[in-house]
Amino acid sequence: MRTMQKGFTLIELMIVVAIIGILAAVAIPAYSDYTARAQVSEAMSLTSGLKTPLAEFMADNGTVPASVATIGGTATGKYVDTIVLSGGGTTATVVATMKTTGVNPDVSGKTFGMTTTTSGQQWDCGAVGTAAASTNIDASLLPGACK
Repeated sequence: MRTMQKGFTLIELMIVVAIIGILAAVAIPAYSDYTARAQVSEAMSLTSGLKTPLAEFMADNGTVPASVATIGGTATGKYVDTIVLSGGGTTATVVATMKTTGVNPDVSGKTFGMTTTTSGQQWDCGAVGTAAASTNIDASLLPGACK
């Protein structure tokens, strides 16, 4: 008499578990990089939003404002701890410092910078040009325009 198999054998289950483990081992680091890049994009978004008001302030006053609040900008975000302005004359640097808790360890406490030496007509960000001195986030986590 022939009996019908009603379930999976132990070896079949072990193979499935091994395949799932391999997929998880590949997916988790990829997801970690994705979250770090998303958090850095917030820093870029907040600093990019300051470019026009900062250029207008520099054109009107000939100097960089004392704080982000002076030009109506946002100085913090969900992942960004502070944004600081510095410079003088035709040069300005905007530096966003990432938070140390609640962010990916690859970007925790690190900085993202944007710099202009032309009173806001042209900007460098991340690892590009003069902004490289104020950015210490790994280039692989920066947005494409800032690598």
